[in-house]
Amino acid sequence: MVRDTFTPGGDSVQNSRPEEIIPPAKDPEHRRVAAATIIGTAIEWYDYFLYAMAAALVFRQLMFNGLSPAASTIVAFLTVGISFLFRPLGAFLAGHYGDRIGRRKVLMLTLIVMGTATALIGLLPTYDTIGVASPILLITLRVIQGISAGGEWGGAVLMAVEHAPVKQRGIYGACPQIGVPAGLLLASAILAVMSQIAPGDAFLAWGWRVPFLLSFVLIGVGAWIRHSIEESPVFVEIAELAETESAPVKVLFRDHFPLVMVAALIFAGNSAVGYMTTGGYIQGYATDPDGPVGLSRDDVLWAVTGSAVTWLLFTLLAGWLSDKVGRRTSYIIGFILQFIGVLAVFPLVNTGSVTLFFVGIAFLTLGLGLTYGQQAALYAELFPASIRFSGVSISYAIGAIIGGAFAPMIAAWLVQATGTTSAVTVYLGGMTIIGLAAVLSLRDRSGIPLGPDHEAEQSVSPIRWLSRA
Repeated sequence: MVRDTFTPGGDSVQNSRPEEIIPPAKDPEHRRVAAATIIGTAIEWYDYFLYAMAAALVFRQLMFNGLSPAASTIVAFLTVGISFLFRPLGAFLAGHYGDRIGRRKVLMLTLIVMGTATALIGLLPTYDTIGVASPILLITLRVIQGISAGGEWGGAVLMAVEHAPVKQRGIYGACPQIGVPAGLLLASAILAVMSQIAPGDAFLAWGWRVPFLLSFVLIGVGAWIRHSIEESPVFVEIAELAETESAPVKVLFRDHFPLVMVAALIFAGNSAVGYMTTGGYIQGYATDPDGPVGLSRDDVLWAVTGSAVTWLLFTLLAGWLSDKVGRRTSYIIGFILQFIGVLAVFPLVNTGSVTLFFVGIAFLTLGLGLTYGQQAALYAELFPASIRFSGVSISYAIGAIIGGAFAPMIAAWLVQATGTTSAVTVYLGGMTIIGLAAVLSLRDRSGIPLGPDHEAEQSVSPIRWLSRA
């Protein structure tokens, strides 16, 4: 049997060689893992994004109403960003144990922790009831969400990519990626439904709590699904060979720190733009009764729900495209389209037309999807097997801090400081260019063997200026 693979020091991905030791999984197992990663990741990110949207629509009025309206908005978005500071902690813990005890066990734990924290938010008393204890408890639960999110992504993508046939890593790796827009779609849709079931003051009184309490049910669904899948074949082989790394995080930073930062900047270029909707900024900006847009909450939530569908479709397309043209080329196409979307989104949002609002955010998701679907395969192919969980998790967490963590707060501050969204466009355009530059610095590793018997090949740096040294 022959296969496509990477040649160290070169860009070609079409060299033939014997299949690596790990046999390809059977199709039913592929489908089972793909379904489990989509559903499990969607549930995790439903929980995470639900908070971000509620920060703009609810928490600034109920938990931070001891502040002025302008300050409460900024502080509400600040709490969205604070959780990102704890995602590296989750990534360090999940990476360490994921590389030592397996991907599957870590994924079960992150799901339960995230879901429990989310459900407890739905039970929190407001500021008017218990005073300053309310925002303190809210922030504490958001920090727990951040720790869980830091460990979730790496495990999900490695389960998908390490189970996948080598020529289909992009499309299978896109499965946990589409769980992210699926989580956004689910969170937006349920909030929109509750906004109609409990309109006006009823939504602030109790309607917002229902989507959070629903997480109790979703924990059970997600845990049952994840329990049904097998451990990653790469980790199974690592364990059989007794080659688990005793201190994977230490080895990662000692030997691969530049690669971690380049990988992080790639995601930062995507996440800064993505968190305009997933972080709740555009929803809050467009529905602000004192702002220039003045759209209704229902219209905005349904428009965001629709844009999540387009984001999902283009994320899946990116995974498929990266299997055809390579991870690097597909990223270049995506960042160019994302830059165009950044230039267009706020002029369309500022028209005050719900139709043009949807067109703007939907077009933005074209580039967002095409710079996200291939990320799972790209990251998995960057790092050696023995430290791969640590590498992908920590790179993702650092990229989230640099990019998405405080993007909504920065956008809110820029608009308040300048009185216009033009400064936000410049900021997001700059982040997109940073992501593109990071991609251009890498050689394409599409098809590189992922098993532990190829550690020497995997350890050759894909960064162009380092691999020449």
